[in-house]
Amino acid sequence: MAKLSHWNVHHLSDVLSSFGWYGYAAGMLLVVLQTIFPFVPFVLVAGANVLLFGFWLGYAVNYVFSCLGAILSFLLVRRYGQAWAIKKLAQYGYIGKLNDKLERHGLLYIMLSRIIPIFPSFAINLAAAVMKVRARDFIIGSMLGKMPMILLESMIGHDLLFIRHHKGRLLLLLAIFVLMVALGNHYKNKWFKGGNKT
Repeated sequence: MAKLSHWNVHHLSDVLSSFGWYGYAAGMLLVVLQTIFPFVPFVLVAGANVLLFGFWLGYAVNYVFSCLGAILSFLLVRRYGQAWAIKKLAQYGYIGKLNDKLERHGLLYIMLSRIIPIFPSFAINLAAAVMKVRARDFIIGSMLGKMPMILLESMIGHDLLFIRHHKGRLLLLLAIFVLMVALGNHYKNKWFKGGNKT
């Protein structure tokens, strides 16, 4: 949790702010890059953008550019990087069982896996790109599913910055996040250890 500290989020936001409009553009670009290459926790980037842009505009930036990053990742991998993605996905052996579900109910499963953290977000992008999910289902499912989760992560990022004022709400948000993770693990076990039932 050290990377999610008050100082780190403030420091990143201050660095971005010091560059003026270029810093605002960099904040948007960071969301895209984090979505494609998760080099830092998303909450860190989300919190910095909420501080930089203000809460609601920061949430809009986090949401829109996270969706753009996911779509860009999906399209690039589908066109140029399927062999690389398959190697990356080897560590998630259960994802191979998702192919049939994605082919028949792509939009539903993409949306649910965005709302409930069943898999890492970047793994969803890679898996959808190499499997039989339709681009339309991926895009719509991602846009619908990311909306509540990005809001939750933006609120957590915001409340980490102002923990003295929002300690109660932060604890509630973290409890919701932990519950979502537990729910994700439950559905992962149900979908992939219980056969091919949908």
